[in-house]
Amino acid sequence: MQNYFNYFTEIEERFQQRRGSLLMLSTLDWALIETWREAGVPLEAVLRGIDNAFDKHDAKALRSSGRTRKVNGLAWCAQSVMEAVEQAMDASIGTAPTKENVDSGFETERVAKYLEENAAAIEAATLHAPADATASDVATRLRSLALGLRTEPVHSLEELDRTLSVLEEKMLAALMTAAPEEELTTLREQAARELAPYRGKMQAVQIKQVQQQFLQKRILEARKLPRLSLFYMSHE
Repeated sequence: MQNYFNYFTEIEERFQQRRGSLLMLSTLDWALIETWREAGVPLEAVLRGIDNAFDKHDAKALRSSGRTRKVNGLAWCAQSVMEAVEQAMDASIGTAPTKENVDSGFETERVAKYLEENAAAIEAATLHAPADATASDVATRLRSLALGLRTEPVHSLEELDRTLSVLEEKMLAALMTAAPEEELTTLREQAARELAPYRGKMQAVQIKQVQQQFLQKRILEARKLPRLSLFYMSHE
């Protein structure tokens, strides 16, 4: 599992650096980064895609006699990122895969504490059925995983993270079932509005994934529930 912590932060920093201002990434931007990560898009390809997109934008600005519009969202770079991925795949044909080391900062006690903190946050949330029962089961499972870590540390962070992803998917499914129709409709409309300027730069499958990530992120935020992946563990 590569670049747990660096993946989001390096993408955010590169985008801000190339844009020339500290524009905070939107929920839509974070959802897009999550789709790249879940799809296994290498960090290097994302950064290269951002650079390529801004190189083209800057070159166009130099040729233009008028004022060039400022880039206001990461989704503007989506097409360029996909092109960088294709180039990386073409370049890797015939080369042997390499095993990357797991980043530091994932010591057993830190991970166990992270799982327990998430369990406590879930237990503190007020949820409607059937989400309440599912959330309770997930919290119990997180505490069990934390106890197991202290007894016998895992050899594979990937395996643990897959388990956490399954638990999050179960919880999200229950939350979506319990969510009022009006809330889901409003969130889908908001996602559609924010994605509208970038539809020409994103594939249909990618748009669908980002919309789903956007919806899930907002559902969790509204209920003050944590993301469970080790990727979201604080490194401070």
